[in-house]
Amino acid sequence: MDQSGPYPVKLYIYDVSRGMARALSFQMIGHVLFSVRHTAIVVHGKEYFFGGAGIGSCPPAGTVLGEPDSIVDLGSTEVNEEILREYLKSLSESTFSGDKYNLLEHNCNSFSSDVAHFLTDKKIPSYITELPSDVLSTPFGQALRPFLDSMSISPGGNSVTGHR
Repeated sequence: MDQSGPYPVKLYIYDVSRGMARALSFQMIGHVLFSVRHTAIVVHGKEYFFGGAGIGSCPPAGTVLGEPDSIVDLGSTEVNEEILREYLKSLSESTFSGDKYNLLEHNCNSFSSDVAHFLTDKKIPSYITELPSDVLSTPFGQALRPFLDSMSISPGGNSVTGHR
């Protein structure tokens, strides 16, 4: 376990559409989406994320999504691993329990932004967090909403509470 900071904090960004968003979005919603982003926070040698199964962790790039498409350096934190785990455990029992996951409004990007803010006092880039509202502002997005509301992403890994 880490003993003293500062500890680097990274945002891992994945395109869960595997390029399909860029290829098809203009025809569907009238403007180009470069990707459908899943994000995770990497700190203390672990990748932390939120999905339909709740908050999880794994080694960096250890989810079924493989290597991230890009990595953003969010700076560093003085928060040690023990304090982070306590914080994540409290989130997993409240705001970010698996039953609170919603692909459009309370998702991995909401989680990454909250954890980034806790660790670095910075949020993740708005081009990531604003994507769902961009899609929903289109007629096609509104038509897809019932389907999208029923979806969840579970990238794998281990539960931060030690059970699934």
